[in-house]
Amino acid sequence: MSSREAYQQQMQAKLEEWQAEIDKLKAKAKHATAEGRAEYEEQVEELKAKREAAGERLAELRQAGEDSWEEIKTGVENAWRELGDSVAAVRDRFR
Repeated sequence: MSSREAYQQQMQAKLEEWQAEIDKLKAKAKHATAEGRAEYEEQVEELKAKREAAGERLAELRQAGEDSWEEIKTGVENAWRELGDSVAAVRDRFR
């Protein structure tokens, strides 16, 4: 397995991990008060949008040629950092 394939698998695994976190937050929202539920749901929707954007970046990375792979990898890492930070912030906020 090439380092490129290993990187893609690692990113896919992390994306799935974040999706599980988003699903947990969504489930918690169902048990919140009406006011809290609205805030939870808004935050979850924002996370879902960021998760979708990160997934699109990963798809771009998979389709990239060798010459553009490193450039796209930088975009993927930025999307990952933003998504990871957002998931952590929402999770910490609603503990």
